[in-house]
Amino acid sequence: MEGVEGEGSGAMRYTLRPERVSNEDILFCVDVDPECMSEMKTGPNGRPFTRLDSIKQAILLFINAKLTINPEHRFAFSVLAKSVSWIRKEFSSDVESAKAAFRGLYPTSSSGHADLTTLFRIAAHEAKKSRAQKRILRVILIYCRSSLQPQHQWPVNQKIFTMDVVYLHDKPGPDNCPQLVYDKLVEALEHVTEFEGYILESGQGLSRTLFRHMCMLLSHPQQRCSQDYLDIPKSLAKRLPADSAPGDDSIPVSSQ
Repeated sequence: MEGVEGEGSGAMRYTLRPERVSNEDILFCVDVDPECMSEMKTGPNGRPFTRLDSIKQAILLFINAKLTINPEHRFAFSVLAKSVSWIRKEFSSDVESAKAAFRGLYPTSSSGHADLTTLFRIAAHEAKKSRAQKRILRVILIYCRSSLQPQHQWPVNQKIFTMDVVYLHDKPGPDNCPQLVYDKLVEALEHVTEFEGYILESGQGLSRTLFRHMCMLLSHPQQRCSQDYLDIPKSLAKRLPADSAPGDDSIPVSSQ
C-alpha cells in the first residue's frame, strides 16, 4: 500500500498495488488413526457417519467449491499414521480422480504418536516444484487424535509452504488431553507456515461444524487476515442492533 497526496486538500489517499495471486497446489493429509472411526452427529434424522466419512465429504465440498472459484487449483492426497505416506502423489484438478483417491483412505489398526517430519519434508520438496511453476503449496492436515501429540523435527528457518489444520477430537476426559494436542498443533503450524495458516477445531462431533471449517479454509493464503480477526460466520444475535430483539419467528443460530 502506498500513499498519494490529494490535489489541493493536502490529504493523503491510499492505493493498493496490484499483486498476482498464485494458483494453489493443495496437499491434503488425513489422519487415519483408529480415532477417525469415531461417530459424528449428522442431525436428528440422519444416519451416523464416522469422522472419516465426514472428512471425505468435506474434502469433496472443498474441492468443488475451490475449483468453482478458480479451476487452476490442484490437489493431492496423503495419509498420516505413525508417519505420512502418499495415496495420490500427482496434483490434479480432476474431481473424479480425487474420488478414486478416497478408496485408499481407510483406518489403520494402530498408529501411536504421529511424526509430522515426513509431511514437512514432502511439502518442502513439492513447494519448490510449485514455485518453479509460479504456484504456491498449501498443506491441509486433518488430525483426529485426542490424546497423542504430534511430533516433528524441522529447521525453524524453512518456511516455504502454508499449513492449515482441522482438529477433530473427543471432549476432555481422564483418558485424553485435546488441549495439549491442540497446543502442539499450533506450535507445529507456526513453525512451518509461510503465509497465514489457520487452525480450526471441534470437539462437538458435528458434521456441519467440519463442513463450516472447510468452507473457511477456501480463503486464499495470500489474501487472508490474521486468524485473530476471523469472525465468520457471525451468530444472528451479533447482527441485530442493540435495541432490537428477535421475534417469535426468529431462527435460533447455534455457535456450532
